[in-house]
Amino acid sequence: MLYHKHKTAFNILSDVCLSLFFLYLFLLGIELLSCSLKGFGTGFARMLISTTANPFTGLFIGMLATVIIQSSSVTTSITVGFVAAGTITVTNAIPIVMGANIGTTITCVIASFGHFSVEKEFSKAFPAAIVHDIFNILSVAVFLPIEILFHPIERLSLFLTNFLLGKEGLTFRSPLDKIIDPVSKRIMNLFGEHYMILAVASMILVVFAITFFVKVLRRTSAEKFESLIDRYLFRNALTAGLLGLGLTAFVQSSSITTSLVVSLVGTQLTTIEKVFPYTLGANLGTTVTAILAALVTGNVNAITVALCHSIFNAFGITLWYPLRKIPLSLAKKLGNLSGKKRLLAFIYIIAIFIITPVVAIFVIGR
Repeated sequence: MLYHKHKTAFNILSDVCLSLFFLYLFLLGIELLSCSLKGFGTGFARMLISTTANPFTGLFIGMLATVIIQSSSVTTSITVGFVAAGTITVTNAIPIVMGANIGTTITCVIASFGHFSVEKEFSKAFPAAIVHDIFNILSVAVFLPIEILFHPIERLSLFLTNFLLGKEGLTFRSPLDKIIDPVSKRIMNLFGEHYMILAVASMILVVFAITFFVKVLRRTSAEKFESLIDRYLFRNALTAGLLGLGLTAFVQSSSITTSLVVSLVGTQLTTIEKVFPYTLGANLGTTVTAILAALVTGNVNAITVALCHSIFNAFGITLWYPLRKIPLSLAKKLGNLSGKKRLLAFIYIIAIFIITPVVAIFVIGR
């Protein structure tokens, strides 16, 4: 009996260590992917953003630029820079920020492919990933036309900017940077300027890490772990939302925090309904860093654009959480189809994140 207890304790400790190891590899892969795409993509992103002509072009430019450089924060920062320099107006910047909100969710969708080999799990994980996309797309569909006509987001942002201006800002550095940056920098030095090769290697690392992270989770999916998740982390909508907001503000990446819960849904440790408010909180949490950075600059336009991002997400939560059955049902239906015909998942990624923005920019920009 004593041997059995020691063996069980050892197995639990072993699984915890393995989980942390694969989690670290996943975070490292995300960081390397982001850095590699920035290496050959930031210049392209700058060119795209600077050529914005109308709200719809701006929307798809923000979306495509974020897909390319894998960071809505970078896209927003570049946009803020153009606004501060007077290259584009706050009005033109708002659709770009909305597009960035959609583009950043591609990482979460990629993470769901860690369950691709198991139909039952993939049919759960894929909806949990794309519900983030659907929420953002529905928010844009409602609020972009309203913003074009009446400018409520811009006006509220300007009001809050005037209220906050003059207050001292704060800087925040993610604690994960201390353990990820040294390794990622050494790896990037090894690859030099071969950004495409690094991007492919990073993608493989992300899929590899999340796949084995899922396997460890599946192995440790005991009743106690399920109880911890259900009773404490996702016990109600408010707790889940605040967890998503706080955790995302802490690690400064909604891609990371939302990707992790996809695995929990895929392994049936929780449900899409319970992680939905968490996802909404993460969507809001990702804007915190931009606000703090903008407050430090003291630039009126920078603060206004950063606040626009937060207000847009807050408006979306206010509308779609009460009507959550709509995004949840859409995600589930598409997830069930993709579970049975998994090729549809690849078509979804290519159609939504690449073909649609490229074609739209080409057609609208002519």
